Amino acid sequence: MTEAVAAVARIPKGDFSIEPVSVEAPRAGEVLVKIAGVGLCHTDLIFRDQFAPYTLPAVLGHEGSGIVEALGEGVTGLAVGDKVVLGFSSCGNCPRCDEGLPSYCRSFVPLNYAGVRLEDGSTACCSGDERIGSHFFGQSSFASHAITRACNVVKVGETKAPLELLGPLGCGFQTGAGGVMRSLACHAGSTIAIFGGGPVGLAAVMSAVIQGCSTIILVEPMPSRREVALELGATHVIDPAAGDLTEALRAIVPEGLDFAFDSSGVVSVIEAGFAALGSHGAIGLVGVPKEPTDSISVNISALMTPGLRIIGIIEGDSDPQSFIPELLAHHAAGRFPFDKLIRTFKLDEINEAIAAQARGECIKVVLLP
Repeated sequence: MTEAVAAVARIPKGDFSIEPVSVEAPRAGEVLVKIAGVGLCHTDLIFRDQFAPYTLPAVLGHEGSGIVEALGEGVTGLAVGDKVVLGFSSCGNCPRCDEGLPSYCRSFVPLNYAGVRLEDGSTACCSGDERIGSHFFGQSSFASHAITRACNVVKVGETKAPLELLGPLGCGFQTGAGGVMRSLACHAGSTIAIFGGGPVGLAAVMSAVIQGCSTIILVEPMPSRREVALELGATHVIDPAAGDLTEALRAIVPEGLDFAFDSSGVVSVIEAGFAALGSHGAIGLVGVPKEPTDSISVNISALMTPGLRIIGIIEGDSDPQSFIPELLAHHAAGRFPFDKLIRTFKLDEINEAIAAQARGECIKVVLLP
């Protein structure tokens, strides 16, 4: 056992509590990682709040980075002392994994959302005799130490960004970047509108610049985030409260957009983006809606005649083992300055960090155990 400190979710919509927990030694195929930093993601909060059922109490957190401290039986390709980023979990042997699309793994939901080891229903964390949910996205990294499946681990070398800031590459930044570079595969000279200027949306802006998009529009209500988007390479910004959003987009690209990318989850925004697409245009959806029952209304003829496409996206269609190193190479070359979006808090300040992010005082929070 390793004695650790963790932010434990106990009550839906309640504060996280900072508690001592015991973390098991890694079993076969697992790795113990000392967490250097962990991103705070909206997904952590929606699972705490039971948007999707999740057994509490639990240690959440799924954007960890750190140093390998111990290896379980059968783990190869890693060594104690390796610097790593932790990604999501996949089985590695289903048809989607074989295609290089592990985020659509047939076992994605149980591997990432069950809160236990699937083999025997055990958890890696406890507080005395109390079971504490673990293995959230295969890692549960809101803690000083995390047990993760070895296949989640991406080994990284020396980087320009400190190790403690790399965790969000495992989810939020990867999702925004992959959505543009992989899922939509935006081509040079294409036009794109990005809805939402949080970490996912701004990662999409940076990636649209990398892809050579000629028109990059960010739709975002916060003026400060619109300013950041322009600094990162957006060609236009729109305040969605300023008027009819479809008309504003069509005023910039009269023939209609090639691509749209929604990180807001707002039904009216998604429908406005869809209406602004041009022939054979595509809109990618990554934003979690406010309610599980939210849906969009699409006229079938209006979809078929111009060949429009609606694409659901998980983790940016990314294979973390290759895509995270690619993003780090872009960062080293100055093309993906994700670290400029990060503000750090101590892990025991997690509740203050959530409030500050909700107020728009920071774009991306990274918690430091």
